Amino acid sequence: MKPSYRAQRWLFSVLCLVAAQVWLFPTVPATAQADTRQVYSSDAPAWLQAVGVLSVPGMRYREGRRSHYREECSGTLVVDRPGRSADTVITAWHCLEFYEDLSMPITFTLSAGQEQPLVGVARRLADGGGMHADWAILRLQQAVPADRVAAVTVHDGEPAPDRPVTMAGYSRDSGLGMDGRRLTFDPACQITHTQTTVVEADCTAYKGASGGAVVQASEAGVARLSGVISSGDSAGTVLYVPVSGFRRILTRYLD
Repeated sequence: MKPSYRAQRWLFSVLCLVAAQVWLFPTVPATAQADTRQVYSSDAPAWLQAVGVLSVPGMRYREGRRSHYREECSGTLVVDRPGRSADTVITAWHCLEFYEDLSMPITFTLSAGQEQPLVGVARRLADGGGMHADWAILRLQQAVPADRVAAVTVHDGEPAPDRPVTMAGYSRDSGLGMDGRRLTFDPACQITHTQTTVVEADCTAYKGASGGAVVQASEAGVARLSGVISSGDSAGTVLYVPVSGFRRILTRYLD
């Protein structure tokens, strides 16, 4: 007997959900290929110091039982113009998906280029509400002084498909990422496909890099945050959400 239209739609929704979960940075690369990432060092671009680790206490329900866990993602400290102290962090919505207990603090840690890590408490200001708009904006309780970390300014246009992008985050692979203990970045990715709400690029990133920075330099060579890492296959393809999709909201908080 042919299934009803409602049953067909339900089955399609389930398959899409399963596919999305598989796509969110599987632990093992889909195919073997050279790792194009680099590890942060003193010779790396200075803006990488604005990429940190976001630690989010979460809560999940399985078989009627509640369990606590901690989601480790990446985030980027941003500012409206250079030289200012910054208290705004950009990350991915799905990093905050299971954050329910507001008494448990979200922490943001900047360690690249620092003798001692800078740790701040953050609260959620706004987000896209789902994987269809996988972005979130957070506010730190205390601003990070510009003389400690130069925050990244925000791209003021659409992603330029003919210009390379750099992706950076704390990937939790056992190789270059050292299980999330080292900041890695892919310095010269090419945009391969562009849609209104998501952009695809040939970068390498692993679970833990979600929420990390996608930077595209201006014609003058100034690094600007162009997007936020959303998902990938850990084998040379990453999807990111362009800042242009939520710039209006972000600008309101930066102002």
